[in-house]
Amino acid sequence: MVEVLYEDNHLIAVNKASSDLVQGDKTGDETLADRVKEFLRVKYNKPGAAYLGITHRIDRPVTGIVLFAKTSKALARMNQMFQEKTIQKTYWAIVIQAPPLKEDTLQNYLVKNSEKNKSFAFKQEIKNSKLAVLTYKWLSTEGHQTLVEVYPKTGRHHQIRVQLSKIGCIIQGDTKYGAPTPNKDRSICLHARYLTFAHPVTSEKITIEAPVPNNPYWQTFIDYKSKG
Repeated sequence: MVEVLYEDNHLIAVNKASSDLVQGDKTGDETLADRVKEFLRVKYNKPGAAYLGITHRIDRPVTGIVLFAKTSKALARMNQMFQEKTIQKTYWAIVIQAPPLKEDTLQNYLVKNSEKNKSFAFKQEIKNSKLAVLTYKWLSTEGHQTLVEVYPKTGRHHQIRVQLSKIGCIIQGDTKYGAPTPNKDRSICLHARYLTFAHPVTSEKITIEAPVPNNPYWQTFIDYKSKG
């Protein structure tokens, strides 16, 4: 099943589940891209495979918006916008400890360890490190959990996960970065909530919103969502 959030002649955005793999990897599991291609083939009764370009990716345990291009023109222009950082990405995260400040900008230098599929954050630049910058703000606290909104300014490997954990704000279920227990569905409570950009063909301002997962962690903040 594919949950479509937005579609026109050039783009299609879907709400990714935590089990979905955006693009193929060594597991050989079916990908979200393959499912969206099949969805388009059936919907438009295409005799062959539908064209689909991957404009960006989010980690497998992360949920939320994934945007695909339905034409090569749209793919080239969206790739350029992602590279030039003119697309505003907004994430929601449930963390198991409230952040030290209501709002802040985090700047770290990240080093990726490919063998462990993990990144490490440092305050100062070191060999093979890349600058990572994000801004966050507190939204709501319920019990021992806090909902924060995150605006990544760069697109580094596991950036939000490692930068939040660096300040003690470990994402619920993210055992790779310090959570004591995993979520039952193997997700982590990081959700690509909004994507705002100028349409690659019409230049119209587009904002796409992805509903949060229907599980107990996110439902804790149902009152906040209804007001948001």
